[in-house]
Amino acid sequence: MNSPAIDPIELALFAAQLAATCDEMGAVLRHSAFSPNIRDRLDYSCAVFDADGELAAQAAHIPVHLGSMAYAMKGVVSRIAWRPGDVFVFNDPYLGGTHLPDVTAVAPVFVDDGVAERLVAFVADRAHHADIGADTPGSMPIATVLDDEGEIIPPTRLVIDGKVDGAQMARFAAATRNPRQVEGDFTAQLSACTVGAARVAGLAARLAEGRPQGHPEERSRFATMLLALNDHAERLAHASLVTIPDGEYRCTDLLDDDGLGHADLAIAVTLRVRGGKIEVDFTGTAPAVAGNVNCPIPVAAAGALYCFRCLMPDEVPMCAGSFRAITLIAPQGCLVNAQSPSAVAAGNVETSQRIVDAVFGALAQALPDLIPAASQGTMNNLAMGSAEVGHGWDYYETIGGGMGAAPTGAGLSCVQVHMTNTLNTPIEVLELAYPVRVRRYARRHGSGGAGRHRGGDGIVREYEFLRAATVTVLSERRSHAPWGLAGGAPGTPGINRLNGDAQPGKFSWPVAAGDVLTIETPGGGGWGKP
Repeated sequence: MNSPAIDPIELALFAAQLAATCDEMGAVLRHSAFSPNIRDRLDYSCAVFDADGELAAQAAHIPVHLGSMAYAMKGVVSRIAWRPGDVFVFNDPYLGGTHLPDVTAVAPVFVDDGVAERLVAFVADRAHHADIGADTPGSMPIATVLDDEGEIIPPTRLVIDGKVDGAQMARFAAATRNPRQVEGDFTAQLSACTVGAARVAGLAARLAEGRPQGHPEERSRFATMLLALNDHAERLAHASLVTIPDGEYRCTDLLDDDGLGHADLAIAVTLRVRGGKIEVDFTGTAPAVAGNVNCPIPVAAAGALYCFRCLMPDEVPMCAGSFRAITLIAPQGCLVNAQSPSAVAAGNVETSQRIVDAVFGALAQALPDLIPAASQGTMNNLAMGSAEVGHGWDYYETIGGGMGAAPTGAGLSCVQVHMTNTLNTPIEVLELAYPVRVRRYARRHGSGGAGRHRGGDGIVREYEFLRAATVTVLSERRSHAPWGLAGGAPGTPGINRLNGDAQPGKFSWPVAAGDVLTIETPGGGGWGKP
């Protein structure tokens, strides 16, 4: 901690302005996006980073997006020669991304100090595109290599000197079934970056008011405030983390399978706690597999950091300083530190959830009166569509379930939990945009685990297809139930049905007009003996 003393009111205003910038970026992205996935489900995230790519602020968007960006952005921005007016986009999971549908846009923020334009920060947004060019609609295939999951975008300059590279945009759009929608969503992301960069530049300029141009204090004021903010966050975070008793705590949880015959895949976590410093060690985790439940290390970091963020009070700023005391170990080539070209589509959405379960399972040994039972532990990913000429369509959504009960009360029912923070797509929007009818959308009564405090119930969502399509489901907790704590019962596992017949947790099938898909999501675990 080496930052100079800053007036606490000024620091609080600075932090609030950065956070408000992230919120405004999200509003611009949502209201200018074309696809229901971004516009209605809110499957996007926005953040601000310092000139080195360290997290400075983020909105309360998608934990798996934000945690992975916080972990990986420094490596991404260091590889690029940035210029004013640039916006780069990328989705490569092995170059700072998560899985291919999540496309990240990054813009530098330059400020003219009277001597030269200097780089002071970056703004970034990440949004899930329902079509990124995979062979199966929804771009969430049960693939074995990354190339089969869609268009891989390495860090690519899409905006040059403030102007969109039309050839690049056309190339991205042409790889998809709905080029107009994809181009609209890309443009929405670029617009959000433009607004965010303007707000951060304005903040940096206001901090410099009253100082002579080119004065050393002017050049460092924005960076000085960021340094002070990180040190403040580190102090607040330490006050929470130091309450975890010193020791080693272990938990191993299991993924059901990879969709290709490999079952009971271990996610092993050892937490080593010493005076508020925490080492999260994934040694003992299963090796990477043929299916797509592998994940790159930034996704594993997102899951781990999220768990510790949950232990901190709301007033802790969401910046790099909040996580200085947490380090990760993950053997190269294991399920949570997969290497290219391993497939990763479900790693981001399903394995991230199991990482949370394993970390919370270990923390429950240290903080038994604080940690909740397991929540549904899956995002119940549903991708569907068709490639019919003139009628092609792609759709993707996640479905909520039961939250685990806590020492303080019952779990919530029918909610998104942990690594996702999206909304459901309203039935009216879904039916208006796609050839699908929602026949049932209801609480799955009794699916939460029994206990002194009962786990939350899952959801029943039933779809009738009005035209032939292809359906892909990537789901978990179909064989391994969400666990209870302190004597509480596990939640009821989920189940997928097509025309009444049980289906695997992960499958991709053609469906005909009139076919009915039913997804019953898991309930959360109970807490305490009933």
